[in-house]
Amino acid sequence: MRPSAWFQCIRGCAGQHPLGEVLYRCPTCGSLLEVGHDLEALRAVDPAAWRLRISERARGPWPYRSGVWSAWEMVQPEVAPENIVSLGEGNSVLLPASRYGAELGLGELYVKQCGTSHTGSFKDLGMTVLVSSVKQMIADGSPVRAVACASTGDTSAALAAYGAAAGIPVIVLLPKGKISAAQLLQPIAHGALVCSLDTDFDGCMRVVERLTHDPGLYLGNSLNSLRVEGQKTIAVEICEQLGWQLPDWVLVPGGNLGNVSAIAKGFRELQALGLIDRLPRLVCCQAARANPLYRAFARARAAGRVLTEADYVAVKAESTQASAIQIGAPVSLPKAIAALTQTDGLVEEASETELAEAAARGDRSGLFCCPHTGVALACLEKLVARGTISRDARVVVISTAHGLKFGEFKDRYHRSENDFPSALANRPIELGSEPEAVVGEIHRLLDSVAAGT
Repeated sequence: MRPSAWFQCIRGCAGQHPLGEVLYRCPTCGSLLEVGHDLEALRAVDPAAWRLRISERARGPWPYRSGVWSAWEMVQPEVAPENIVSLGEGNSVLLPASRYGAELGLGELYVKQCGTSHTGSFKDLGMTVLVSSVKQMIADGSPVRAVACASTGDTSAALAAYGAAAGIPVIVLLPKGKISAAQLLQPIAHGALVCSLDTDFDGCMRVVERLTHDPGLYLGNSLNSLRVEGQKTIAVEICEQLGWQLPDWVLVPGGNLGNVSAIAKGFRELQALGLIDRLPRLVCCQAARANPLYRAFARARAAGRVLTEADYVAVKAESTQASAIQIGAPVSLPKAIAALTQTDGLVEEASETELAEAAARGDRSGLFCCPHTGVALACLEKLVARGTISRDARVVVISTAHGLKFGEFKDRYHRSENDFPSALANRPIELGSEPEAVVGEIHRLLDSVAAGT
């Protein structure tokens, strides 16, 4: 029997709604939706067979070799195979960060390199599901004529690429002057209708929600819970790549908070299907200049109680180098709080100096980090130093985007153009052209490095 899936209210309101319906919130109470799955049908395949199926599909025919669609039945079984829009997303490397981990005293540290996906970020994982679902909806007669999103960069790149592959028009709303040049060029290159708004991400989000009141314009942001179904496969990949041995901790950069809730959902469903027997602890890592969830967590901790939605207050996000998580009113907050509760999770923050220096230290061990990964690494350093994360723990850090998308961030750091000193700044050394003189100077420089001067 083919498994089925549907939209359902995260608050438990009665009713199951078709995934082909243009619906973003519960029609009864207005809360967020999530995708529910027929777990009994999925349990018809035993855990060992699931593990084998996922592993074999990664080397099998298109589109199931995708890191998302290798778990098709668990993700979006309502999409027919001919309507799957895949650009080879997922199956990103789980990199043993041995040198960086050794500097922290950690015995087992991995970085999940989600930025090696097609458009350079983890957003591809959600967009393949969302755009495939839209293609299925159109095939079934839906009046959807375009997909729209607000973005701080990576979402727009992914939506534009997958929309172009599917032949579906895309509308992108970006905060003027607040994204990198590389992120702006991607949706332009893919032919999206790109609108630069004189506001921040939260302002763009208000506009796109109003825009998508038109049922012909489909919402591509993480308010749409179809995105979560793709992003949850990060959990599946981590387990498969660790030989189905779980990490103790998973650290996730957090802005709109869709990813931390998605990864938790992935682990929970694997546990429900018997593929794993426990849940790792999650850490949501926020930039200190855009930290509403951290503030809520700190408020609850100071009061000696568990984090709840009552602890949350939206903030005006300040400018941060981690521009993709510069969000003060995260849409997925209720899901993220539930995820942290279910996984006995934590929230930590990183200052601008901390995130830049952590990214630089990661780069010195070969990682080439985006600023958001820098946030997660800085939070890891703090938690290890405090003893919250023990040195014998198995830890996975989620790297959300490729460092090449944030060349300006790295250039400013190494030019020492920030309002803090760059401890690891490294600039090209200008030399002449006479071979003997150049060789002599290089040897002198190497000797200085060896001497630590």
